[in-house]
Amino acid sequence: MAAFSPEATPKSSASPWLFIVGIGEDGRAGLSPAASAALDRAGLVIGGRRHLDLASPLAAETLAWPSPLSDAYPAILARRGQPTCVLATGDPFHYGVGAELARLVPAMEIAAFPQASAFSLAAARLGWPLAETACLTLHGRALERVIPHLQPGARLLVLSWDGTTPEKLAMLLTERGFPRSRLTVLEAMGGPREHRRTGLAADFSENGIEPLNTVAVEVVADASARVIPLSPGLDDAWFENDGQLTKAEIRAVTLAALRPRAGQLLWDVGAGSGSIGIEWSLRYPANRAVAVEAREERAARIRRNALNLGVPDLRVVVGRAPDSLAGLPAPDAAFLGGGVSDPALVAALLDALPVGGRLVANAVTLESEALLLRLHSERGGSLRRLSVARAEPVGHLTGWRPAMPVTQWALTKP
Repeated sequence: MAAFSPEATPKSSASPWLFIVGIGEDGRAGLSPAASAALDRAGLVIGGRRHLDLASPLAAETLAWPSPLSDAYPAILARRGQPTCVLATGDPFHYGVGAELARLVPAMEIAAFPQASAFSLAAARLGWPLAETACLTLHGRALERVIPHLQPGARLLVLSWDGTTPEKLAMLLTERGFPRSRLTVLEAMGGPREHRRTGLAADFSENGIEPLNTVAVEVVADASARVIPLSPGLDDAWFENDGQLTKAEIRAVTLAALRPRAGQLLWDVGAGSGSIGIEWSLRYPANRAVAVEAREERAARIRRNALNLGVPDLRVVVGRAPDSLAGLPAPDAAFLGGGVSDPALVAALLDALPVGGRLVANAVTLESEALLLRLHSERGGSLRRLSVARAEPVGHLTGWRPAMPVTQWALTKP
């Protein structure tokens, strides 16, 4: 089935007809009088089977969410103006279906009745201040998304995908050098089956965990822990590579030149090991990147690096640019690596960028440098030459070994 398009949704200024009700493990008993009235007024109630059971008895017609959920959106919108209720867990607007529905239905047509989220319940059980706690979800998302948050002393609250998530999370913590981190699994919070279990990551092995659970993690790092620094320019050793790698010092300067902003999309063209796109994504949780790489073996390496560094949503496109750029979502910034040779590719990138978008290109050969000099002369922007030397053994002594200088051209599209 084709993806449902929000653009097809008609505009309206009608009064609320879509009721989004957060429900907890205590079922109807935990609903406010207003939420109960909205539920009873609806002619159709939609929710997961667990939600429908918790809300029973129901006199209305019911619909269990299909997979994917978006398959039910046309049926919901077809009832515009008729009282319709969607049930969700806790707070529907905190990693819930409420945010998705609000993209389809104007806010003035929605009446929402949230309850405490799993994060709020967990913080209350543990006495943790939510403002100082990272709140994440692994529900329908890759486990590796937690990796950038593994900072010494951090506290995490993680929504699980199912009952196997806590043990998988414990294994990941142990493998990355956090075996003494403490996990507390909070199951079925707010209802009669509520249960808590705790243990260190290295020793954690539990069966029969309730699928509806939230994991609290107190991060403790060993000396060998792989902690991802918050600054750009990760050590080169963090990236599996075949030599096609923007080195750490140049990478840090390149990220600064790209000027990432929250929620922006980068095209990393000629991505090599994927280091620029990966570090762009690490700058902010909502940042996205597309790595474009002509060689399949390098593309596979980029995917492994992205998983290992906690950005599993990095998109990898295999093919030669500019042809492989067709159909990609428009970027906010673009990076072109050390093999700059095609003026047509540069033109294609500039065409794809919006006004105010950033293009940064690095050159290491004389031919590539000549192209950047010409582009700078024709289009403006900034030009700089970067040179780095590292101390290395020279026999039993030490000397400076210079890397190839890099010419960098950066332009903000006028």
